[in-house]
Amino acid sequence: MTRAAVVDAPPVVVIGAGPSGLAVAAMLHRAAVPALVLERGDRVGVRWAERYDHLELHTARGGSHLPGLALPRSSGPWVARDDFVAYLERYRALHGLRVRVGTVVHRIEPGAAGAAARWRVHTSGGVLAARAVVVATGRCNLPRIPDWPGRDAYGGRLLHAADYRSPAPYRGRAVLVVGAGNSGTEIASVLAAEGAEKVWLAVRTPPNILPRGFSRWHLAGRLTEFLPPAWRDRSALLTQRCAVPDLTPFGIPRPRTGPFTRNAREGNNPVLDHGFVAAVRSGGVEPVAAVAGFDGARVRLADGSVLVPDTVIAATGYRTGLAELLPGVDVLDESGRPVVHGAQTSAAAPHLYFAGFTNPLSGALYQAGVEARAISRALAGRTAFVPGQRRATRGQEALAPVRLPMGGATAGRAEGA
Repeated sequence: MTRAAVVDAPPVVVIGAGPSGLAVAAMLHRAAVPALVLERGDRVGVRWAERYDHLELHTARGGSHLPGLALPRSSGPWVARDDFVAYLERYRALHGLRVRVGTVVHRIEPGAAGAAARWRVHTSGGVLAARAVVVATGRCNLPRIPDWPGRDAYGGRLLHAADYRSPAPYRGRAVLVVGAGNSGTEIASVLAAEGAEKVWLAVRTPPNILPRGFSRWHLAGRLTEFLPPAWRDRSALLTQRCAVPDLTPFGIPRPRTGPFTRNAREGNNPVLDHGFVAAVRSGGVEPVAAVAGFDGARVRLADGSVLVPDTVIAATGYRTGLAELLPGVDVLDESGRPVVHGAQTSAAAPHLYFAGFTNPLSGALYQAGVEARAISRALAGRTAFVPGQRRATRGQEALAPVRLPMGGATAGRAEGA
């Protein structure tokens, strides 16, 4: 088998042209560090563009922008999917980012020992050699559907929320939505409002629900980070009791675990109410027990009951896909998520960075800016660090600053594969 030629790339290769990847590239550009962004889709922000038509940001406009460009007021307080995708394209153009679209990254592997190019990035267009790599493919990369018993023989239609686009095909149909997170509750509410004959929502764990108008929730998350989690949880649970009607009579008891603890344990954020509470109270959405398995056209629930929906929409989350991207590189935990974030780098994989893999209550887009600035500082010549070590000592290659050649500014453009 012929070995693919290795082509020198700019010193930093960023994988993924979503919000985190673009923010990292913009901050590197500002620091005069040349970077190339690789995107498997045909445009920046392609994963946002492919989500359902009625998607809106779950953070208010004022706290949802990336470094260096605010969202326009014309987008309204809650920015719609298409407006946000257009914003990402403007962001790329404004910062003069070099983005190569239509490029699939198959794997990332260490370069030869002692080589200046520490990483080789194997892509659909060849192998790129880079001194540093930033992986920004994100938490919501590959749809995950649980391996329920009987799933493969299910007689109805089963799809992931990533493949749901609009309520139109489900008018007059019976639909079971699985998962009571932001996507699941929003999809269920819209289906009920737009003419689905019957909408069930399978709930495994009662969600923390906040009114959508409580737009400063993420700001509160930033300002109270120094407080004990138990205190923050008590305050949040009290807010829910005061602001959200009790759905216990309808099958969703009040949560016993606060949103800060759930976020720390599971990475879940509270559900912002997009009309979900009203839909449950009016009977438009009927909460039911968690899915236990499938039996032909029937769906068996954990409480022993059975449903016969026309369609099941699984809003059951995603996996990162990093294990396939980084075979043999010891930087992932048991769930497949990176053990380091932002400016952190692992001794097992120096100068390999990760952006966009956390889901803090301060807001994912706010966090994208935090991580982008930290990574750019590390790669512009300041010392990256390994968690648990305060400073580098002489001779520690994993902690040494990345001294990158400074090139001229590159005109922003989207390149083909």
